[in-house]
Amino acid sequence: MGELSLLSIGAGAIGSYIGGRLLLSGQQVVFLEKPEIAERLKKAGLTIHKGSESHRINSLQVTSSLQQALSAKNAYDVLLVAVKAYDTHNLIETLLPFKEQLPPILSLQNGVENEPLFRSVLGQDRVIAGTVTSAIGWKQVGEIVIEKERGIGIALDQKLARKLIDVLAQSGFNVKGYPRADPMKWSKLITNQLTNATCAILNMPPAAVLSHPASFQLEMLQIRETLNVMDALKIQVVDLPATPVRILTWAIRKLPLWINQPLFVYFIGKGRGNKMPSLFLDLRAGKKQSEVEYLNGAVVRFGEKTGVATPLNQFLNQTLMDIVQERIPRNTYEHNPDKLLEDYHSFIK
Repeated sequence: MGELSLLSIGAGAIGSYIGGRLLLSGQQVVFLEKPEIAERLKKAGLTIHKGSESHRINSLQVTSSLQQALSAKNAYDVLLVAVKAYDTHNLIETLLPFKEQLPPILSLQNGVENEPLFRSVLGQDRVIAGTVTSAIGWKQVGEIVIEKERGIGIALDQKLARKLIDVLAQSGFNVKGYPRADPMKWSKLITNQLTNATCAILNMPPAAVLSHPASFQLEMLQIRETLNVMDALKIQVVDLPATPVRILTWAIRKLPLWINQPLFVYFIGKGRGNKMPSLFLDLRAGKKQSEVEYLNGAVVRFGEKTGVATPLNQFLNQTLMDIVQERIPRNTYEHNPDKLLEDYHSFIK
């Protein structure tokens, strides 16, 4: 087996998933965390649940000092970044003083704007784009659940990418390489958009959002806008690991709502069920930032650059941010898709 030494920025759901699986296969992993979390990880270790199986890693290497981590004798092959997109700017500020010591960055973040930011500061050849399609649940510090394992995508435009794919595959991941980063990241953006902003705004689970005619109409329209932007950028939709994005987007483009709705309720609603998505979870946790600005908001920004209208993405982004920042009450649209659709129609008049 090839060897890989990895420094993970944080031990959240994705960092623990990747880092933990690599540790179980004998790779070298160090986690960088806040002091209080670092102490808890050192004491409790890391537990990964999957179905009826659980794997516990008792002895973790954890530090709360980036300087200390980078001054270790053994150089790292890669720096794993899976922080929220709204934390990217602050992370770059933290990394800048150590620019010359940093290994290449593997960004597994949501959104399509993180890697260009890292490249603009750290260099074009020092950033690898990736994506995770597996559903990972975070129970508490040092404990995660693999809810549905799908895989990892890695863009092949950097030298280290092939080695990463080999080591990840040998560690049990379903890994797929992509010649270019943009199709992979934009295709993931589509899956991140589905039943995300609407669930948070409406306080409804995915299955309920897809089952209601008004919210289903909004779901389809937001993705059509995203596809229009991708067309203008000449970015193709690609399938992701165990995620058939091409057939999904073909249906959204070509089939009428009355055919699509029962299909989406069955295939997507059944899969996501009552599990609430990330934007809702951040809202419930009381966070004053939201990745909606880097999902729907990104579609709006690229739409403006390419001259493509994206009014629904703008409306969803603006509405959820108004709720997040308490400019409108959280229950404004609670369980009321008809009001959300009605207000969208007023928004575009």
